[in-house]
Amino acid sequence: MDDKSRDRTYCLSLLKEYTKNESLLKHAYAVEACVKAYAKKFGEDEEYWGNVALLHDFDYEMYPTAEEHPFKGSEILREKGFDENFRRTILSHANYSGIPRDHRLAKVLFACDELAGFITAVTYVRPNKIIDEVEVKSVKKKMKDKAFAKNVSREDIINGAEDLNIQLDEHIEFCINAMKERKAELGLAHP
Repeated sequence: MDDKSRDRTYCLSLLKEYTKNESLLKHAYAVEACVKAYAKKFGEDEEYWGNVALLHDFDYEMYPTAEEHPFKGSEILREKGFDENFRRTILSHANYSGIPRDHRLAKVLFACDELAGFITAVTYVRPNKIIDEVEVKSVKKKMKDKAFAKNVSREDIINGAEDLNIQLDEHIEFCINAMKERKAELGLAHP
């Protein structure tokens, strides 16, 4: 592993260079929070795992099509010296990339990506718009409402938990708790 892949300050500057949209930035932070929490749980490299999550969509604002994202991002990361495992893990979060999720970090990134976005959406419809009001049952109830956050793949959320061999309720609760730890940064705390 190179130093860049473990340097959050560098990865954050790269994220902000390519991503200006506040919602996309907060999504990156939310996925990072969940993935880093899993890294800690599994005794893995929290900085490396967190930075993969931080940069998983960094190219999306500039290259939003399936033909470009996350492929352009992978090219940029290669040019900047990121290792192949880092880049392949990011590529694997897109089902259409053809890159298998054949290791734990890839499975965790996939499992946390859609769910972090969905938990954020559920938070926004709570009375006070704070994550402290979000419970597993409210997330699962909203998952059944096909009109709610309709661009979020429920199938990916369910399959992500299954690929980790973790019960869906446990996975949802784990990610809610990870996001609560960074709720101010995610804009999900009292103003």
